[in-house]
Amino acid sequence: MRRIRLIIAYDGTNYCGWQKQPNGITIEEVLDTALTDLCQEPVEVIGASRTDAGVHAYGNVAVFDTEKTKMAADKFAFALNQRLPEDIRVQYSDEVPLDWHPRKRDCEKTYEYRILNRRIDIPTERLYSHFCYFNLNVEKMREATGYIVGTHDFTSFCSIKSQASSPVRTVHSLEIYQDGDIITIHITGGGFLYNMVRIIAGTLIKVGMGVYPPEHVKEIIEGRDRQLAGQTMPAKGLTLVGIDYYED
Repeated sequence: MRRIRLIIAYDGTNYCGWQKQPNGITIEEVLDTALTDLCQEPVEVIGASRTDAGVHAYGNVAVFDTEKTKMAADKFAFALNQRLPEDIRVQYSDEVPLDWHPRKRDCEKTYEYRILNRRIDIPTERLYSHFCYFNLNVEKMREATGYIVGTHDFTSFCSIKSQASSPVRTVHSLEIYQDGDIITIHITGGGFLYNMVRIIAGTLIKVGMGVYPPEHVKEIIEGRDRQLAGQTMPAKGLTLVGIDYYED
């Protein structure tokens, strides 16, 4: 038996998220079908991040086990891409120990949330950014990030659907870049609660609009109440940039 690791990029627009479900096609389902065909044996991937419907990825991580296939580990990426739709691509493949599990290893996850900030929307950006026609104050948004970085109880930034055993998470870095009309929220942490990044984005947008002063973010965190924070922003603006495992 061998365990193969995959680094996967995808456009999440046409998928109901990563994890298999009865109401629509998912990234996991497409990968399982392609791998089963390639390996000529039943294959099921184990993913590191179960992204929601519409969320994109540059570098999600998954593993699968194969007993029959003797192909060199680095060749799986090329062979698999020939069987995948054009909105899913394996960027890299290698072999890892059989006990290597993508959700049970210490890691850092990095996400980006993109905002198109201008008076009129641009059609080519509609699937990959959130359109906001209010003029956002990026400096105020940057000021607010200082209250989020660190280890906190992030109950206020967590969907009520979360099944996490603890709301405490550590945000290692949170930066905001502006390139013309595109504002990008870049966040790295040891792990995130359900919808946490999208709620942080919604809260920072409220700061940028002038609804909240930057220091109010501290009160939102201390209040530990989901009703205090901003809205959960649409999934289409969110991209999983990558996952870095400490031992690697």
